[in-house]
Amino acid sequence: MVPTTLNLDRKVNLDRALKDVERILGVRFSDRELLIEGLAHSSFANEQPEVTGASNERLEFLGDAFLGYVVAEELFRRYPEMSEGDLTTARASLVSRNALYLVADRLGLGEFLLLGQGEEFTGGRRRASTLAALVESLVGAVLEDKGPQQARLVSLNLLEPDFKRLASQGIVLDAKSQLQEIIQRTKGVRPVYRIIGESGPDHANRKEFSIEVVIGSTIMGRGVGNKKADAEQAAASEAIKVLSEIQHSSAGA
Repeated sequence: MVPTTLNLDRKVNLDRALKDVERILGVRFSDRELLIEGLAHSSFANEQPEVTGASNERLEFLGDAFLGYVVAEELFRRYPEMSEGDLTTARASLVSRNALYLVADRLGLGEFLLLGQGEEFTGGRRRASTLAALVESLVGAVLEDKGPQQARLVSLNLLEPDFKRLASQGIVLDAKSQLQEIIQRTKGVRPVYRIIGESGPDHANRKEFSIEVVIGSTIMGRGVGNKKADAEQAAASEAIKVLSEIQHSSAGA
């Protein structure tokens, strides 16, 4: 039986949250335990085993492999003229950790992530690697619950904005490369990344880095990740969003 609330300081109506995730994915789960597992970070599974007996790590593994296949097949079909090398690069750009983080951010999936209290306190809900893994685990949950045909539709719906951007702009650069291109074109300077926090042991992906990106003398974005590269990508993604908002504000003024 699925509990209606979770034992967290920030009370969550679990049933409502599951319905919201189903709406976002466009899927009605037959086995809601799978959906809960897909949302459950390992910190939550450890703290509240009565809600879920497993974290989303195994579903993440499954979703990662399935997404890679679906994107490769779709690129092969959509772009018969594209070379093997470009297909490989395009696939990598669409299913990279940063790309999937942006999918989760765009859809607000982090709001529904089930986290332990310590992970919540240290900003896990905004961590790029955690949000990217959430997209993969949800795809894995759909695959297990509904089969490959439905999981393929969900995967392509999640990534359709990125496929459209690929069609209009070509192969999408990673966030750091995009930011550098934007800043050098508009301001003639280079973004600078600075470590502002470092915690945890050096093993088992428990190390955590907090990094900010500075443009000129202005802090434009911050990010966290289990690797410096992931934290830098997250900071760059936030900076791109901030710059876009500034641009839109200026255009509307």
